[in-house]
Formats: sequence, C-alpha cells, structure tokens
Amino acid sequence: MKNITSPASRLLAGLFMFVLLFTAACGAKEGTVESVNQLYGTDSKTWKTDKEMNAAGDKVAQTDAMDDQRVTFYANGQYNMMSGAQTMNGKYTFDQGAKTITMMPDGAGQSNTFTVVTLTDDKLTLKGTDGSELRLERE
Repeated sequence: MKNITSPASRLLAGLFMFVLLFTAACGAKEGTVESVNQLYGTDSKTWKTDKEMNAAGDKVAQTDAMDDQRVTFYANGQYNMMSGAQTMNGKYTFDQGAKTITMMPDGAGQSNTFTVVTLTDDKLTLKGTDGSELRLERE
C-alpha cells in the first residue's frame, strides 16, 4: 500500500509538534526549586501576588488589597511585606534541601514555615501547612 502524504498533513503534523514542544518547554520550570539567589536576586527582589489557591485547589478571588500585596526578600535574610498602607518586616531562612522558607515577623513570637513548590527567576509558589498555595511572580 502506498503512503500518500499531502503538504497540508505534513504542515499539520509539524504544527502539532511545535505546540507540543512549546508546551513542554513552558511547563518545565513548574515545580522546580532553584537556588536561594533566585529568591532575592543580587541584593533584593520584589514579588507580587499572581494567584492564590485554597487547600482544595480552587482559585481564591483576588481583592484589590491582595493585588497590591508585595513581598521583598533581601540577601541579608530580611524581608518586607506591603499591602496598601500596611507593612511588616522580619527575617527569613531558606532551606534548599527541605525546600522550605521560614518567616519570622519582627516582634512576633511565632514564625511561619512554607513549602517552596516553585522557585525560579520569575516564579515563586509557597504552600502553607493547610495546603493553600500562594503563587507569586517577579515584579
């Protein structure tokens, strides 16, 4: 039996392969935890809220205040969180092996530890102990 391949079917197959490779390349960094330098850049890096997911994996509707939230991590182990007129400062530690970040607000008696799901140059996903996720993007 003779196999007849039309130019249109070759084009379609080529397009399909391109989309498949592009999709794989874009998703390759999800779930990757790179070095602590990705967290703070050279001296500091500011992250803004992209999405928030509850423990069930459902997207939480973002309010204007949530859209304005920013967190800046500094190379010296300090952080600053801003939301509208409110600010909070503190110290953080990043455990590369355990893929966790612990944040201790100044004046607070208790720290918060998050699992770092993704940490790349432009994406940061933190998972709380309750299973909720905060997805941040580089500002």
